[in-house]
Amino acid sequence: MLRRPLCETERCSDEDFKDGARLNVNTTGWGDPTFLFHCSASSGSQWRGLSKGFGGKFCAIAPDQWACGGSDKWPGTGAFSLAEEAAPMIDIIDHLDAPIHLVGHSYGGGLALHIARVRPQIVRSLTLIEPSSFHLLRRGDAGDRTLFGEISRIADAVREAIAQSEHHAGMARFLNYWNGAGTWAAMSVRARDKAAKGLEKVAFDFQALIEEPVGLPAFTRLSHPTLILCGENSPAPSKHIVEMLGAAMPNARIERIAGANHMSPITHPKEVNRAISAHLQRYRTEPIPLVA
Repeated sequence: MLRRPLCETERCSDEDFKDGARLNVNTTGWGDPTFLFHCSASSGSQWRGLSKGFGGKFCAIAPDQWACGGSDKWPGTGAFSLAEEAAPMIDIIDHLDAPIHLVGHSYGGGLALHIARVRPQIVRSLTLIEPSSFHLLRRGDAGDRTLFGEISRIADAVREAIAQSEHHAGMARFLNYWNGAGTWAAMSVRARDKAAKGLEKVAFDFQALIEEPVGLPAFTRLSHPTLILCGENSPAPSKHIVEMLGAAMPNARIERIAGANHMSPITHPKEVNRAISAHLQRYRTEPIPLVA
């Protein structure tokens, strides 16, 4: 049960988070608390279709991460990390008297893994859609480090674009890598302008994912029922991370989305949402009355 009801949409108040920074948290429905973490350069609205399909059996909690959607910029200083991104999420989790489900895509998948590692006792299930745990490649063998070099060139291009105040060029490189060549060219001028404003947070996300201070053995201790989804046509670094985690996590299974790439929740929502919902339903708790 929840210590306080979570339904419809709420915006967390200033006092909930440090230094007066506000994090927008969209919550819908009742039932098992289910945290939905979006990818870089996105927002919690990424999960609207999935949330609508829950049919009231899950309480969908979809935060806009720092500097995304309706949330403020990260209020901290120094090096950004997954721990900093996770802090307000964990604050919410610690106020819930119920087991939770974690769903994360790309950067959000790395965030979900971090939270599962630091709060394993309250996680009921995990769903990961190509988690961008690049730190695993950095700490791997020669083949892993070759793939790490591929993704590092994208991260370097983002940082260089920021340094040169070429935010449009940096976001173009980022989106074309993950979404496919021609993605940027197909966007409207207004959409490009909006996307380019998020480049600095993209750089923060890369930093957090690359510098996460754990190796693969840390995930061998996560025995939660875990579904890992992977696009058939995704970039090699993402597909390899999926294979690494699938082999290391004792209760994980991999499903591949035919014809999809890294952005399968956007391009193949029917297949992705069906797989997520089935996994969550399999590990749903029995309904428990809510109390105020």
